[in-house]
Amino acid sequence: MRMADSVRIGIIGSGGIAGAHVKAYKQMPDVEIVAVADVVAGKAADFIERTGLTGAQAFEDHRRLLELDLDGVSVCTPNVAHHRTSVDALEAGKHVLTEKPMAVTLEQALEMARAGKRAGRILTVGFQPRYDPNMKMVKQIVQSGRLGKIYYVETGGGRRRGMPGGTFIRKDLAGAGALADIGCYSLDMALHSLDYPKPLTVSAYASNYFGTSPTYHREADRFDVEDFGVALVRLEGGIALNFKISWAMHMDTLGATMFLGTDAGLKVTPAGSGPSSGVWDGGVGSVTLYHDLLGMHTETAIPVQRHNVQIFYAKVRDFVEAIKEGRPAPIPGEQIVRNQAVIDGILRSAAAEREVTIEIPEI
Repeated sequence: MRMADSVRIGIIGSGGIAGAHVKAYKQMPDVEIVAVADVVAGKAADFIERTGLTGAQAFEDHRRLLELDLDGVSVCTPNVAHHRTSVDALEAGKHVLTEKPMAVTLEQALEMARAGKRAGRILTVGFQPRYDPNMKMVKQIVQSGRLGKIYYVETGGGRRRGMPGGTFIRKDLAGAGALADIGCYSLDMALHSLDYPKPLTVSAYASNYFGTSPTYHREADRFDVEDFGVALVRLEGGIALNFKISWAMHMDTLGATMFLGTDAGLKVTPAGSGPSSGVWDGGVGSVTLYHDLLGMHTETAIPVQRHNVQIFYAKVRDFVEAIKEGRPAPIPGEQIVRNQAVIDGILRSAAAEREVTIEIPEI
């Protein structure tokens, strides 16, 4: 029986990220987790028992889960399944929070966005760094005009040693490696600050020297995605985007995110330290404004808010409140199609060893 005013949620996928979603939902008295689905036999039932989801139903087929009286679903599958499970959920009339990256290909992302539009349901993508108040401040500065005409942006980041294993390193399940895993965050940080201009062309390079070496990875024989990528992306509005990302490297950092404008420049560093930090899957560490005029060079440190916002919880909560209040998707799939288009273009360019054009049809 439905609890009064409750939001009924289903979870598709029962790996580590599903556990993070459950942890967030269980802190919300107005949410019921009704069911969990996982294609691996017995895995959903084990997950339900392990996470204490008393009364939740277990399914091996996500379509059975979607037959239930649900308001929304969290899609927590390997990347390759984001597309099919999200489309099925939207067509079943459920609101969808899908984990990043949105999909594996641009075509899949377009189909997901179109399904959400047809169904009139939320399709939101799990970029929790947006909920860092400092990330919001960066966008406000970029949009304020203080930098003048922005003509160049550099973003990305590199972990000295931060390579995952399992489904993340298999192209048939993940679609891509570092580009999809952490690169999508860096792209969102920059593109969202710019109000997501349309990407036009990309020239890229990618490699996987570390992942395929037994010296650096225990699953080297199964590693077939990229662990490093770099690209020059032309954006509409006369903006050049220099993007670089790495799971592992012999270097301390690939540098900060920078916005260069005709009136000032903005430098933003990610929070965190250690061999697995240095990318935008967390929060903001520092923000500095630069301005040079007639021999006068100024550097202004902009105060970074030390906050206690739990950004993952905030992401999940925003999804729930959008359902309850009838609001649009907090991080709309129609927008994140452009993020996916860049990743898709980088992979195509790196494979072809030449510049490629990015074309995004109407949704």
